Amino acid sequence: MDVLARLDRYQRRHRWAGMPLAVVYKFFDDQATYLAALLTYYGFVSLFPLLLLLVAILSGALHGNPGLQHSVLHSALGEFPVIGDQLGQNVHSFHGSGAALAVGVIGSLYGALGVAQAVQHALNKIFAVPRHARPDPLRSRVRGLSFLLLLAVGLGLTTALSAAESAAGIFGTSLAVGVRVVVGFAGIAVNAALLMLSYRIMTPCRPPLRFVYGPTLGAACAWQVLQWGGSYYVGHVLRGATATYGMFGIVLGLLAWVYLAAVVYLATAEIIAVRFLRLWPRSLATPFTDRVHLAKGDLRAYRSYATAESFKGFEKVSVHFDKPPPPAVGDKGHPPPDGSR
Repeated sequence: MDVLARLDRYQRRHRWAGMPLAVVYKFFDDQATYLAALLTYYGFVSLFPLLLLLVAILSGALHGNPGLQHSVLHSALGEFPVIGDQLGQNVHSFHGSGAALAVGVIGSLYGALGVAQAVQHALNKIFAVPRHARPDPLRSRVRGLSFLLLLAVGLGLTTALSAAESAAGIFGTSLAVGVRVVVGFAGIAVNAALLMLSYRIMTPCRPPLRFVYGPTLGAACAWQVLQWGGSYYVGHVLRGATATYGMFGIVLGLLAWVYLAAVVYLATAEIIAVRFLRLWPRSLATPFTDRVHLAKGDLRAYRSYATAESFKGFEKVSVHFDKPPPPAVGDKGHPPPDGSR
């Protein structure tokens, strides 16, 4: 126990050790794994119809230019490495299909609005926005449409960058490498900007940019790694698989890919919330026992969880902490109280 007490005191005094611990504790306090599963469900429901809709629109809009159609279409599908490659190989089967367009519109609208609502719920919970301060059902859906517009703009920009990268080979090997590097960094910058805008649009909480730009840049890099990982999965794991196993692998791979993307998105929000709401330091033993002296970050976190559940503006919630139970026999080196009242 002396070792644990020393570790606790050390991480409370050092930001580089205590901040990641506070993020992990808040991630599980908010049950972010379940929030990510909710985002995964709506994302899975909306992704395939959205791609059908994208293919139908691009096929019709660029029907007169097959070369440009192929370049732009495969660049857009390349943003979705697990399922995009499969659609790209079978794109001829639903070119200009009215049924595909109808299914895409209906399915995408249902799933995308569900994603927007789930994102708002998750971010409001993470940033401890009181229920009475959250948008009503009508305003939340209007805000959701703004989120969908942001996604559409982002998809257009990343598709243009991917098309530029695909066309880089015509300039020669040396110049193509430079173009691909520039496009890669531009893609990360665009994704980081889209993430920053989404965090500001989808919740009434408005953290200053100094708390946001670092985590979102890291999330954009993680998104790039996820795309590479999805491409590797399709190119190496699914290559040569039987039809049955291949379809099963595609479904599992798509679910895993969407889930990991949701975890990255929510973990980034948790980092921003911990920094902005000053939810650090946390006590090392807080999740495991009541025999603990709460740190300042614990007190702020638990108060925010309680006040976030207030349904009315005139509903007042106060939180009081009694003294913790005495430590168990043999529990030595217990850290001193840190503002536990």
